[in-house]
Amino acid sequence: MAATKTWEYTVLANGATRNGQIDGPDQQTVARHLRENGLTPLAISEVSKTGLNMEINLGSGRAKTKDVAVAIRQLATMVNAGLSLFNSLNAIIEQAASPGLTAVLREVAGDVETGSSLGEAMSKHPRIFSPVTIAMIKAGEAGGFLDTVLVSVAEQMEAELRLRRAVTSAMVYPIVVLCFAGVIVVIMLLFIVPVFQGIFDTAGKDLPLPTLILVKLSAFLRIAGVPILVALIAGGWWWNRHKNDRAVRQKVDPLKLKMPIVGGLMLKVALARLSRSIATMSAVGVPIVQTLEIVGETAGNVVVTEAVERVKVQVMTGSSLGKAISAEPIFGPMISHMVSVGEEAGALDQMLDKVAEFYDDEVTAATAAITSIIEPVLIAFVGAIVGSILISLYLPIFQLSTGATLE
Repeated sequence: MAATKTWEYTVLANGATRNGQIDGPDQQTVARHLRENGLTPLAISEVSKTGLNMEINLGSGRAKTKDVAVAIRQLATMVNAGLSLFNSLNAIIEQAASPGLTAVLREVAGDVETGSSLGEAMSKHPRIFSPVTIAMIKAGEAGGFLDTVLVSVAEQMEAELRLRRAVTSAMVYPIVVLCFAGVIVVIMLLFIVPVFQGIFDTAGKDLPLPTLILVKLSAFLRIAGVPILVALIAGGWWWNRHKNDRAVRQKVDPLKLKMPIVGGLMLKVALARLSRSIATMSAVGVPIVQTLEIVGETAGNVVVTEAVERVKVQVMTGSSLGKAISAEPIFGPMISHMVSVGEEAGALDQMLDKVAEFYDDEVTAATAAITSIIEPVLIAFVGAIVGSILISLYLPIFQLSTGATLE
């Protein structure tokens, strides 16, 4: 069997030329496939995997969630206005802000033009379109209400972005301050303490304990600084490659939820994501078992994901969703009660939407409280660290100036 290759084509369609890419074993098969779909091939060439094309392919996998949400919102508006799906995609391509997203949308439009459904075309780009998005769009296409589903997907992504911004705003400030404080401490230990050490050595007196500790720490950092830096870089590289491995997440994610203050915030974020995903997929008619198969990973924490997997097993054996959720302590009584009421009233999506809104408000309030508390604490902490170093440095000088013995 011939190996599948990627081909770049230029075709004539409806009096206009179109470009795109398609997979196929050879040029003749690709040309025949294009003609069968009512397109007139003008040029077909194999895509090179090196040089500039490789750079384009690598870049095409990168797009911000914000840009994807905007594109889906625009697509929903155009489809609802009566434009064809292919024309709507081409209109979005012309105004997409991200080069990576533009390349992906061009491939999606090409697949749609050759007969693929939108869901099938998007499923080829899992790094850009989440499993929840793809499943909802497939359900919308099957049910004939794609425009409504696209609006729901856009609203879900926008709510996710608001939640992410709230958490990020609370986390960025302390991280920046701590990094800044760390840089200041390292500079003082490497460049300022050695200058004072020369003065201390000239005096020929015993140093006070705080100063002695500071001098020893400075000497250690000058010797071990480079190995420590290399170890940190290697650790960061390893973490970036393996942070999503299941084995790593099973060890790290439970610890995240046990962290003081931040752990509770992370759990609320996970439950908000999960509730919103289930609500949105239920609203468009995706079966609950299929929904549970997809949404587990959207929570972002393996503890919640494994709980969802156990809930799915219970539902498959005939249990109600509310009863299955009540058996998992991680979800808490509120979610189980709301789900049970929603099932009885036939309004599961509405109840879970309210749960998601509740946790969104909780996260917003918690991040605001954390920010207001952590700012003065960090300022005091940084001031204490820098002040302790300065006092340790000047303590021997003060004692010398008063004629005291350095002990």
